[in-house]
Amino acid sequence: METFHNVFQCAACELNADNAVVQMAGRWHERYFHNDNPIVLELGCGRGEYTVGLAKRYPEKNFIGVDIKGARMWAGAKQAEQEGLTNVAFLRTNIENIISFFSADEIGEIWLTFCDPQMKKATKRLTSTYFMARYQQIVRDGGVIHLKTDSPFLYTYTREMVRINGYKVLADTADLYGTDGQYDDAKALRTHYEQQWLDRGMSIKYLSWELAHKEGFEEPEIEIEKDNYRSYGRNYVSTTNH
Repeated sequence: METFHNVFQCAACELNADNAVVQMAGRWHERYFHNDNPIVLELGCGRGEYTVGLAKRYPEKNFIGVDIKGARMWAGAKQAEQEGLTNVAFLRTNIENIISFFSADEIGEIWLTFCDPQMKKATKRLTSTYFMARYQQIVRDGGVIHLKTDSPFLYTYTREMVRINGYKVLADTADLYGTDGQYDDAKALRTHYEQQWLDRGMSIKYLSWELAHKEGFEEPEIEIEKDNYRSYGRNYVSTTNH
């Protein structure tokens, strides 16, 4: 990972002003991309295949995949280097620390692709108000958040979070590939695991909304049925409906 030009690592580093990766905040256009194109993050990028796919599909935008697991991220970083993609980078760090690496209004969009629904603890959920408060510190006012998920739990929770906090919904479907002539951008790319979920007969949910900046947040308190299946990389299984 250290040999890749497109990888920035701060997995266990000190988050202080002297850190070279922290110093990238507000300077990604100048120091890495060398253009003024919008920057899009994929949080929890895993192997980086979606980040690379987006970068190839939208050369007029810049993409940064973020994840803590370097062994998985290595695949996407290597592919991007081999293919000479100059509009893609990877940041290895904890997503909780994301505001240390970007400045206000530096990000235009965020993609959340098949992240762990974190059914036991809302503050670890990447669509929780805990994270909305962080995202709005780096995403421009009115920037877009995209969620693709196989999890009925995360989809239901996120819809309620969006509703009670008054965010403008841009797209909402519980069966992305069951729609005809809609949401083509979200359908254009499929990850390896996404295809496996589809092969299992599971529907893919897609939700996107505008992240209008706000001062107060309301966290959903509704009861949501837990997912009743084991999904890839998850260690929780419901004890009902198997």
